[in-house]
Amino acid sequence: MNRITSFILTVILLISCAANVQSQSGGTFKAGKNTFLLNDKPFVIKAAEIHYPRIPDAYWEQRIEMCKSLGMNTLCLYVFWNLHEQNPDEFDFTGNKDIARFCRLAQKHGMYVIVRPGPYVCAEWEMGGLPWWLLKKDVKLRTLDTYYMERVRKFMKEIGKQLADLQITRGGNIIMVQVENEYGSYGTDKPYVSAIRDIVRESGFTEVPLFQCDWSSNFTNNALDDLLWTVNFGTGANIESQFKKLKSLRPESPLMCSEFWSGWFDHWGRKHETRDGATMVAGLKDMLDQNISFSLYMTHGGTTFGHWGGANNPAYSAMCSSYDYDAPISEAGWTTPKFWQLRELLSKYVAPGEKLADVPAAYPVIEIPAIKFEAAAPLFANLPAPKKSVDIKPMEQFNQGWGTILYRTTLPKVKAGTTLLITEMHDWAQIFVNGKLIGRLDRRHGENSVTLPALKAGARLDILVEAMGRVNFDKSIHDRKGITEKVELLLNGNAVNLKNWTVYNFPVDYKFVQNKKYTAKGKQTMPAYYRATFNLKETGDTFLDMQTWGKGMVWVNGHAMGRIWEIGPQQTLYMPGCWLKKGENEIIVLDLKGPQQAIVKGLKKPILDMLREKAPETHRKSGQKLDLQNETAAAQGTFTLRNGWQEVKFDKQVQGRYFCLEGLSSFDGSNIASVAELHVLGADGQPLSRENWKILYADSEETRSGNRTADKIFDLQESTFWSAVDNAAYPHQVVIDLGKDAVVTGFRYLPRAEKGCPGMIKDYKVYVKAGAFKY
Repeated sequence: MNRITSFILTVILLISCAANVQSQSGGTFKAGKNTFLLNDKPFVIKAAEIHYPRIPDAYWEQRIEMCKSLGMNTLCLYVFWNLHEQNPDEFDFTGNKDIARFCRLAQKHGMYVIVRPGPYVCAEWEMGGLPWWLLKKDVKLRTLDTYYMERVRKFMKEIGKQLADLQITRGGNIIMVQVENEYGSYGTDKPYVSAIRDIVRESGFTEVPLFQCDWSSNFTNNALDDLLWTVNFGTGANIESQFKKLKSLRPESPLMCSEFWSGWFDHWGRKHETRDGATMVAGLKDMLDQNISFSLYMTHGGTTFGHWGGANNPAYSAMCSSYDYDAPISEAGWTTPKFWQLRELLSKYVAPGEKLADVPAAYPVIEIPAIKFEAAAPLFANLPAPKKSVDIKPMEQFNQGWGTILYRTTLPKVKAGTTLLITEMHDWAQIFVNGKLIGRLDRRHGENSVTLPALKAGARLDILVEAMGRVNFDKSIHDRKGITEKVELLLNGNAVNLKNWTVYNFPVDYKFVQNKKYTAKGKQTMPAYYRATFNLKETGDTFLDMQTWGKGMVWVNGHAMGRIWEIGPQQTLYMPGCWLKKGENEIIVLDLKGPQQAIVKGLKKPILDMLREKAPETHRKSGQKLDLQNETAAAQGTFTLRNGWQEVKFDKQVQGRYFCLEGLSSFDGSNIASVAELHVLGADGQPLSRENWKILYADSEETRSGNRTADKIFDLQESTFWSAVDNAAYPHQVVIDLGKDAVVTGFRYLPRAEKGCPGMIKDYKVYVKAGAFKY
């Protein structure tokens, strides 16, 4: 090669490299004066919150196109730590967990991405996204606990490897990254939040704005000077009130609602949740007209497949498998009336000359004729290898994360009427003696004991405990499963702690449930796995009709579809057609309670609102009426008509376990009383823990148009509320059992977040007693 040729090739190579660098170089995104700046031009974020693991990866692109066709320009998504690191140091970013691929697909369709890596995410997801194996140690989650922070740093480093190169400055589409998640609702610990911020930066997210989100009532608790501040609130909220404090503190900051809740999530045993579409659109219009950015949570909820659904506490309440959320895009990716209302609005906020993208076609839907289950594998006839333990221990100590656990021991001689007491049972248990069902316990109802029949010494005791979702919000995320403390017999006034347990673990892994002896015929009277095959000539989305089954889980072709429970409101499971195949398909159902009929059909529409819960919906027995005639009020007065928290301090402290708030009148002249949240203040003037609170009485609760029961006043969610019905006159009362005797110095009251504070109590009285109130 001569020098001229060599020189020419070198020049070509340099030009090529320069061109490649130019193609790989990106833009910029930053916070400007009262606006975000994308490549130095004003930009309003119109983000659609969707979650990659709640959508089959084969459908990712269609769902992204659906969001694009609404008029959104950004996708907002959590990163689920426990999905990617199911065992320590075993990271998985393949298939449905390939978050980098998801972001690239978004970029393909001109969508930017906001990443929310936690490490805690909430999201009605198992343990808020934190891995169960953290609970094998005496760990303090979401603090500067040494072990916890060590694991956070490892996880965040892996996220950086996946996503840091997708920042907009490097030619990608990630424009912002969140630090922690709604930490003000958990605690006040700026050093911890600062440490998480530093770890996010160490992981490579240094070229786009970092932000933190909280509620307008608590965002200053942990606000860091070098982070962008955003607030979360739901449809109907008073927009001006939500941003008032943030505007006063940072008058030149761009404003953003980082979670504008389009609907709500469903709980087992409670009515299906919906929110008004016109109210949602009105709130978004209000923000857009003020140049306020938003993320619509959820734009498409999808499905919480497998065992990943979380739970709220107090009171304990597990989430359904459907995460439809009453979102504009349905669980199956269909348009809804909300979708078209929102698309019409956003069509008015596009650049001149532009128009919204076309709405992509939905996937085909099929019906499947009844599948009959001919084979079953009873649990007690398919026991795995046993483990021994002198003392009873939670599931985690037997290296089990999810599923069902069987504790077995023998009993001494027992008289009829003896109480078996379990402390604590998480979450749904069946008690058998010598193979016979004695009783069932449900954590939702605070049940923890059964009465035994007369038994001879040596009787076999079996306690089969199903772990529902771990709590995903507040301090209760330290939610160990199985039996966490002890099992006792109450004999002759003495508590006898049972010892010498044999333990059997039933995980949720497909290989475990497939590898059973499916030989039994006919209806089973004990917990069992059921297996069947069915043939399809064509595939398509469908909804598995589980109305005749009891309680358990379902797997199809190796995919964990979700939980089932006869109580509803969800009676079907979304079955994506991409997981079915032409020819033979396999379905396995674990039913811990037992089916009425062992059949499954595939329907063309879901059933998400069929509630069969037999427990009372309200906290008032028939004919019951609270008697306050001879009671002395600890405080009385008049609230101020405004949004936000109001605090009342007593003239003198009182001591008691039972707290009653009585509303005497309303500001709007209606019969309705409402409370979004309530705190009772202790001796130090700070809120008492609400973890063990119980509603003992509420004179009126609205359950016709929504889940507005009295327990909403301490469900840790400011957008939900207790409401009296409109045909029940004042006064209205709520009685709370605080869980233990306490010194009470006052209380805090939060009215509804809408303009005008609908149903806000005007005049009130408060009572505190050591003993129970009279009814």
